[in-house]
Amino acid sequence: MTALLSACTGSPDTPQRRAPRNTGASITQTPQGRACLSSLGATQANFTPLPDQYYGAGCSTLGTVRLGWLKGDEGRLDVTNLGPLACPVAASLQGWARFGVDRAARQILGSPLVRIETMGSYSCRNVAGTSRLSAHATANAVDVAAFRLADGRRISILDDWNSPSPQTRAFLRTVRDSACKRFGTVLTPDYNAAHHNHLHLEPGGLRPLCR
Repeated sequence: MTALLSACTGSPDTPQRRAPRNTGASITQTPQGRACLSSLGATQANFTPLPDQYYGAGCSTLGTVRLGWLKGDEGRLDVTNLGPLACPVAASLQGWARFGVDRAARQILGSPLVRIETMGSYSCRNVAGTSRLSAHATANAVDVAAFRLADGRRISILDDWNSPSPQTRAFLRTVRDSACKRFGTVLTPDYNAAHHNHLHLEPGGLRPLCR
């Protein structure tokens, strides 16, 4: 909910938000939506379908869910600070969390994943420095900031992307590479300064980007 409430603050890169308009429709009313919910449910992730909302200025949350938690190999994986998230993105996030992050944490760092910390999903804004709407403006992106392991370690993009620990660096490059197999656009601190503290994940387009 934090991401939704904090969206559209009126900065130069943010469209002006209007009061949300609920159409009464939801993801459950289309065949594609029901198929996505069924696929996501089969993973044992915890989620709630949300009603479609229009916010004006091109911003909307259509076909979205709210994730409660994700499913790892051996139990629940918490995820923080997520607002509405398009169902296909939620499904990709679930697959990445289990098969890309949790398994990499076990194999490389010797401890399972327990939580993914995000900087949010939906946000009614443009891509920084441009007049083009961000994928966040339609709940089609998520920004991942850190990973908490069962042994108490917190591996963050900000502090550990260039960690002196070869294992930590290997873990973060492995989860990046895994994300690039599931999302069409993956932006890291290697892309530009705007991504110094998170991994930006969004669905694919005509030109996949992994950097």
